[in-house]
Amino acid sequence: MEKVTIKQLAKKLNLSASTISRALQDSHQISRETKQKVLELAAELNFVPNYHASGLRKKVSRTIAVVIPEVADSFFAQAINGIEAVAQEQGFHVLIYLTHESFLKEQAILKEFQNGRVDGVLLSITAETAHSQHIRELLTRGIPLVMFDRVCEETAVTKITTNDFASSYAATKHLIACHCKRIALLSASNSLAMSTNRLQGYKKALQEQGFSFQPADVIACSKDEADNYSLIKALLAPPRRPDGIIATVEKQATLVYQVCQELHLPIPREVPVDGFSNLQPEPFHSPP
Repeated sequence: MEKVTIKQLAKKLNLSASTISRALQDSHQISRETKQKVLELAAELNFVPNYHASGLRKKVSRTIAVVIPEVADSFFAQAINGIEAVAQEQGFHVLIYLTHESFLKEQAILKEFQNGRVDGVLLSITAETAHSQHIRELLTRGIPLVMFDRVCEETAVTKITTNDFASSYAATKHLIACHCKRIALLSASNSLAMSTNRLQGYKKALQEQGFSFQPADVIACSKDEADNYSLIKALLAPPRRPDGIIATVEKQATLVYQVCQELHLPIPREVPVDGFSNLQPEPFHSPP
């Protein structure tokens, strides 16, 4: 079936195309009677507005880009659900871009946006992102940007984050209260502010409770799960096995559970684990 256009509606009703367009947008400039005629004919002919073409004329796309490292993490999956719900309420479309933890991919994606193909960007940076020049270049083009979860602290934009320092501090104190003497921290990145703040909270809690910080107890994980599995397995081997672990991202905690199962180490009797997680079943785990 041939697609019905605004010009065809205008011809049938003997009105201008601009009048049809304003009527479909419920403009106050168009009378109620005219709007009713336009809407009735549009429904009869199954007319679907071309918002993309309209956006090109107005130099707006009504599209928001969401740039994230991955979707396997339940936090990002829930974030996308919330973003889409609010965007659709306001008549916006959402495009999801995955960087797969690649800084080069993040740079290329943000460069694409400089031509104005989106009206705004929501960004959570990669674990490899060490500077923000590519972000500043996007901002100079007038593209609104909000950073969330993983942010560049030096960039002057709105940021939505958790209190990483306080959370890691509380997790470390909890394990000390569980009589842990050697607590290992699994870090996600050497460059992310999130990882730095979680490391600082860990150090502060150790210091306050009279424990000395040991750099060897901080394990730098990568985006390769097989490598991380090997690192955790080596960490949990005797004779210097930690008696407590803090996993700073969700998937690290899952790997700790898998390694402990393989090594027949009961949690939490042998290895208490604190993790940052957004999984819905988390409260029902035993131990939680």
